[in-house]
Amino acid sequence: MAGPSSDGIFMIMKKKIRVAVVYGGKSGEHEVSLQSAASVIHHLDRSRFEVIPISIDKQGKWQWNDLKLIEASQAKALPIFQNAPEMRLSSQANGKAALEPLHGQGSSLKDIDVFFPVMHGPLCEDGSIQGMLELADVAYVGSGVLGSAIGMDKDVAKRLAQAAGIPIVPYLSVLKRNFEQEAAEVESEARRLGLPLFVKPANMGSSVGVHKVKRWEDFLPALRDAFQYDLKVLVEAAVDAREIEVAVLERLDAAPMASVASEIQAAGKHEFYSYEAKYLDADGARVDLPAKISPAEMKRVQELATQIFSVLELSGMARVDFFLDRKSGSFFFNEVNTIPGFTSISMYPKMMEASGVPYAELLSRLVDLALTRQNLKHQVKRDFHSET
Repeated sequence: MAGPSSDGIFMIMKKKIRVAVVYGGKSGEHEVSLQSAASVIHHLDRSRFEVIPISIDKQGKWQWNDLKLIEASQAKALPIFQNAPEMRLSSQANGKAALEPLHGQGSSLKDIDVFFPVMHGPLCEDGSIQGMLELADVAYVGSGVLGSAIGMDKDVAKRLAQAAGIPIVPYLSVLKRNFEQEAAEVESEARRLGLPLFVKPANMGSSVGVHKVKRWEDFLPALRDAFQYDLKVLVEAAVDAREIEVAVLERLDAAPMASVASEIQAAGKHEFYSYEAKYLDADGARVDLPAKISPAEMKRVQELATQIFSVLELSGMARVDFFLDRKSGSFFFNEVNTIPGFTSISMYPKMMEASGVPYAELLSRLVDLALTRQNLKHQVKRDFHSET
């Protein structure tokens, strides 16, 4: 009797990589995450990956979700099922992590190979969940604890960029505890920047809590609103500039890849690329991909993007945002997103696709990068034995 073919043996041995897509979270960008995760789950290559959807509700509860129910709904934003089994993350003796049910709900999910956080904002993109995954000693997509924390804090990111010689727009950093005691002094310092100016939380994304201030009587109310979302707020000079973005993807055998740049222009009633323009108004923005800039400008902004990626200790992926001054032609670093949006209209996957990396391939590369980085970490000694 003939034995199994070599192809058959290969298929038996080739086990799918189990990817836990984590979404939601205790963040002001919770709803955006539900849209991003829907796209990621839809585009992950099912021939290579077994997908496990894990939601985190606004109270911080982790829940396993039925992939069949999610796929059947075909929703653009994933639901948070209140009756889904609650889970916890634990380390296993085999060096992998497991998601295990609490209160005897459902069956245990063992051996998660890679976590794919698709969450934005504080407690999600700022190194918090990355630290937890480090402690669990499990592979995960995206930047590590340090890069995530730096990238989330616009103030610290700008300081490091400036120290590396990368131009930034003049700004003022204000702590809530100082503002409450010294509002007049804060306004006096801000007046040196002139009007108009932008007020934005230091550790938020998706333009949550961002205000364009054109009258001084609106300045303190804008600060108070921004402080609802963060304990540190930036007051930034407004420049007459175009908004240019570049997607960066880490490569193992070469320098990071910078995509062709795109340009975002607020449209309709929107003065700038606000949360409403991004996610609530289908006609809130116009995109030029590639951006209508000269070849020299394209090369310059791509070089700056990969330099930022290195300076801020990022890994995996990032979307790097710049201002292009209309008068001087200079680029100014604005901010970086270490877990950029992955919705159907998000620019990171669109820029990568325009640069020759389709959505599904992009996700596969990110998972492979996470696994390789985890293998490299395991080569690092965790203890010390003196040879003397």
